[in-house]
Formats: sequence, structure tokens, C-alpha cells
Amino acid sequence: QVQLVESGGGLVQAGDSLRLSCAASGGTVRAFAMGWFRQAPGKEREFVAAINWSGGSSYYVDSVKGRFTISKDNAKNTLYLQMNSLEPEDTAVYYCAAKFGLTIETTLGAYDYWGQGTQVTVSS
Repeated sequence: QVQLVESGGGLVQAGDSLRLSCAASGGTVRAFAMGWFRQAPGKEREFVAAINWSGGSSYYVDSVKGRFTISKDNAKNTLYLQMNSLEPEDTAVYYCAAKFGLTIETTLGAYDYWGQGTQVTVSS
């Protein structure tokens, strides 16, 4: 059973940066395409970014392009999300997810495993 544990969230000011980490156990991230999703209060969980199994290809929702970078370190079995120029609209619980298969997916239902989430709060 694959377990994903996110860390790195916190309270920051607009314009600051954070790096989220997602440590995997019970499986190797090399075998998975992975993604980050977020859920703001009163809203549905939404796609943020995804990366393919090798880390060579990534995809972002328009609202974070140029500010967020997804990456994975297969040797450390860890997924990352570097978030720069944070905005109050980025406030949400951030979840990492993993899916069998090699390709990037943006829909929640495509993912097989989920972490418990980490809170990111951006003040104006």
C-alpha cells in the first residue's frame, strides 16, 4: 500500500515562497505519474500541477504557470512543489497524488493514492 505524506505548508505573506514536499512509502515514485491538487474552503478540489513518471514532462493549471514548479526526486522517493510569488488566492489545502502509468493526468479520478494534505495560507 502506497502512502503519501505532504509537508511544507504554512502561513506566509503575498509574494513569499514555499516548497511543499510529498514523501512516498510502500512504493517508488519512479513507477508513478504524480500530481498536486488543492482545495480552498467551500470549493471543490482542483488540479494544480502534474509530472510524468520520469520527471521529464509537466503540466500546470493556467493560474500557477510561471510561479509554481513541480519536480520529483526518484532517488529520494519524493515529489515537490516550489511555489513562488504566492497570492491570497493560492490559500488552500494542498494534496499530492500518485497514479499508476506513465502519463500526466489532470482529473482527480485518474489518481490511485492521495496524501492527507498540508495547509497553505497566504495573507495579503
